[in-house]
Amino acid sequence: MKNISFKLGALFLAVVLFIHVVLFIFLYTGLLHNRIEDEKKALLARGNSHRDVLEHHFDDMTLKHVALMESEAETKVAVTDANNRLLVYSKPFTEHMKQMIKKKPAVSGKGAVIQGSWRDHPYLVTASPIYDNEKRKGYVYMFAPTASIRSLVDKLTSQFLLAAFLTFVLSIILVFFLSKFITMPIINLKQITKEISRGKHHPVPAIKRADELGELAASIQSLSNDLERLKKERNDFLASIAHELRTPLTYLKGYADIATRPIDEKERLHYLHIIKEEAEKLALLVKELFELAKMDKNQFAITKERVRMDELLTEIYEKIEPVFNEEEKSLGLIIEPAWASVDEKRFSQVIYNLLDNALKHTNKGGRVEIRLTKEKGTIKLAISDNGEGIPKEDVPYIFERLYRVDKSRSRLRGGSGLGLSIAKEIIERHGGTIRVQSQSGKGTTFIITIRGEAIE
Repeated sequence: MKNISFKLGALFLAVVLFIHVVLFIFLYTGLLHNRIEDEKKALLARGNSHRDVLEHHFDDMTLKHVALMESEAETKVAVTDANNRLLVYSKPFTEHMKQMIKKKPAVSGKGAVIQGSWRDHPYLVTASPIYDNEKRKGYVYMFAPTASIRSLVDKLTSQFLLAAFLTFVLSIILVFFLSKFITMPIINLKQITKEISRGKHHPVPAIKRADELGELAASIQSLSNDLERLKKERNDFLASIAHELRTPLTYLKGYADIATRPIDEKERLHYLHIIKEEAEKLALLVKELFELAKMDKNQFAITKERVRMDELLTEIYEKIEPVFNEEEKSLGLIIEPAWASVDEKRFSQVIYNLLDNALKHTNKGGRVEIRLTKEKGTIKLAISDNGEGIPKEDVPYIFERLYRVDKSRSRLRGGSGLGLSIAKEIIERHGGTIRVQSQSGKGTTFIITIRGEAIE
């Protein structure tokens, strides 16, 4: 069967029953052995007691007294002389019992059990030698019927079988509830994971357990939340890409149609300029998608070389400052001389992306600043602005692919949601880190840390 509760219950039951069987066998054999040994010791002690009396008074009166004492008891006694001739015995004394004492027993002064098998013989038999000044005068034989022992064994067996049956029933009940207790949360989680695999977000019921099941439930809930978020991001991404592709294509088609009509040359150039801008946006979007595809296939190459970071940042600053001035925003540069091993083209791509974001999200009259500082064994590059900032709830996801803070997909400010994820990938492939500090309404700072060295 595939039911985990059945399998787990069967396993538990098998283990419990195995332990119980071993314990029952151990207890049963131990009790039975001890009880039979006690019977033998008691029989031998009774024979030794008669023997002690006869050693002091080995006469007819004492012999008859010993026989009389055992005549009404369950046990029987027989006394022989040194040549093993029967002198006296208690009634009734069968012919079978006489046959058992024909041979002289090889026993010491303490006596011994000469017939101890209770399963195959009708009596347990002990022999106690009688001495007079170290001279053997005879033997005291004691007989105990084994029927009473077999009856005791049957009672003990019945009691153990009843105990075993009750234990078996209780074990089944206990294992059933225990397996249900353990497996029910697993079965519930299994159903929930099936729902999740079908694309349905399902809240995982709280399992207040400080064990692996509780951790599993928390992990599945986290997985469900992540999948739901990824699903939403995927849908947003597809909608965003569809929008970003459709819009420039619409512009291209529309303005191309206008440009082919008989219109003024100045107006035609204006429309051609718009077509060129839209084509560039479309090309950039397709390029970013290809770069992400290369990253996924580990085909995104980083070729490092020793670069003067202060000179690289100065060059970028001189190229992009006019754009900031045109937007009525200021760009500052505060740098220290430093070397770093980077892919100049890819690293510049990251800087341009961060500066472009800062430009879009800084209001007129605002300021963006590039700051390069050196630390022990590393250099730190910070690009900060005093713009609108990033909402607190968006900060943890800012570097994830497809994530967009601006959900409006504005043509002027809304990117594809790919730039920062590509930037993070590039920096990490340089062995560095990139993080963000932001406060809504006060500005944002991106901080890049890579291995480098200062120039003294």
